[in-house]
Amino acid sequence: MNVAIVGASGAVGQEFLRILAERNFPIDNLLLFGSQRSAGKTYTFKGKQYTVKLLQHNDDFKNVDIAFTSAGASISKEYAADITKYGAVMIDNSSAFRMDGDVPLVVPECNAADALTRPRGIIANPNCTTIIMLVALIEIEKISHIKRIHVSTYQAASGAGAVAMAELEQQYREVLNGQPVTVKKFPYQLAMNMIPQIDVFTDNDYTKEEMKMFNETRKILHSDVRTSATCVRVPSLRSHSESIWVETEQPLSVEEVRGAISNGTGVQVQDDPQNGTYPMPLFVAGKDDVFVGRIRKDLANDNGITLWAVGDQIRKGAALNAVQIAEYLISVGNIG
Repeated sequence: MNVAIVGASGAVGQEFLRILAERNFPIDNLLLFGSQRSAGKTYTFKGKQYTVKLLQHNDDFKNVDIAFTSAGASISKEYAADITKYGAVMIDNSSAFRMDGDVPLVVPECNAADALTRPRGIIANPNCTTIIMLVALIEIEKISHIKRIHVSTYQAASGAGAVAMAELEQQYREVLNGQPVTVKKFPYQLAMNMIPQIDVFTDNDYTKEEMKMFNETRKILHSDVRTSATCVRVPSLRSHSESIWVETEQPLSVEEVRGAISNGTGVQVQDDPQNGTYPMPLFVAGKDDVFVGRIRKDLANDNGITLWAVGDQIRKGAALNAVQIAEYLISVGNIG
């Protein structure tokens, strides 16, 4: 495979490099691309140095098989034609194409085969919160259709990128030292605080992040499910957590749900609350799987199940999901 990473210097771009190396992804040639600011930087991949090239409107992608893009929606839209012009499969981590009818939106544990039909040569990576939630819920959907989802997310600074993570660390130092707190990346101080807003508000007073969860879930599951979300930025550094309530068509027992999730792919159950065993972001950071606990019957609805899910936003919520899409395409002979 000839592989390109667009946005190589960002948090997700750096995670791509780690994951591709860890999983021994079949790479013959690796190309790294970035902005004026990052062009010229060098990174080591499997013992070899690679220099970031400036992303331009040219033929740099002529021999590329797979391009992982994570440089923001505007860059993805601007350069998609250049990236796919000669047949490269563009696996895009931005929101640019997620809801386009001719672009598959894929979580491999849920709808891998959708990636096989890509008229524009583009496959979209879903929003991180959607990925984490659906990896946790897909096994429930298989045993009884999910009609409604209510979810509150507790999203770490990592969701806003490397600069946001650095700002949170800086804010904690400033608070503890009694210094004025720097606020640039977030709308308010995040250290020792929570902010019930991620992305901008839409006309219905849900944020774009919350509406992504509604719309993307329906597209991925090919379902009429309705999702009502409240997305909150919390002062943890890495890994997102979600408190999820689902209503299924048929009543399910806790044992049925726990068994189904336990047999799922890319998910682990940590559910022994009496002994203090449940997922937490501190311990999930750097892990590939989504972790699920606090599984219990909903007290307000006989067909309701509630659970708690945690996943590393930069890994499964972004880079790993994209790499798994590429691995699936290779495994079925649909690329290269």
